Amino acid sequence: MAATRLPGKPLLDIAGLPMIVHVLRRAEAAGIGRVAVATDTPEIAAAVTAQGGEAVMTRADHLSGSDRIHEALGQLDPEGRSEIIVNLQGDFPTILPDNIRSVLGPLADPAVDIATLAAEIHTEEEALNPNVVKAVGSPIGPRRLRALYFTRATAPYGDGPRYHHIGLYAYRRAALERFVRLPPSPLEQQEKLEQLRALEAGMRIDVTVVETVPRGVDTPADLETARQILAKA
Repeated sequence: MAATRLPGKPLLDIAGLPMIVHVLRRAEAAGIGRVAVATDTPEIAAAVTAQGGEAVMTRADHLSGSDRIHEALGQLDPEGRSEIIVNLQGDFPTILPDNIRSVLGPLADPAVDIATLAAEIHTEEEALNPNVVKAVGSPIGPRRLRALYFTRATAPYGDGPRYHHIGLYAYRRAALERFVRLPPSPLEQQEKLEQLRALEAGMRIDVTVVETVPRGVDTPADLETARQILAKA
């Protein structure tokens, strides 16, 4: 709600519904399990429940989305039945349900702790933009990388593909429990990227490569684009 470039953005209207409800609907359409919105804002919770969704109130002092979903998980599943937890950001109203499902693939390998998504970069502007996080990894199969690093810099150097990281994560429950107990790491603090905490601790992150990057909503221009896309849906 306190986004500086677009204040109150989770509740901004897109095609007649608050943005957070569009994200909720995309998550439900993925059909992979129970869906809940974790928030520290009563207005967001009210908007979600008014549309038949489930909301969980969490503390306001969390430093990362992973910390917030960990608290929500304790309320939703205190018995520990859920083995995999997917963290979907609330400003991806146009994400494809297929992409949400795709994040689960790497967790078929028991050696993988965390799974995430990326899409190949095709423009120099995207490659040079520090707001575009790049996933650097070794190919280990069709449309699959083992993550070595994440950075805001243009990387890797030289000819070859570069990948735009998409901030959608699937955690094994044990990995999430471990992650939130770790202190912020040096590279995490330098790059302002929480996933580096996991890599620095020796946790394995694998990446599914998808065709397109879902459009996050961070600016008034992004909002207008999302409105145009969803008005046609």
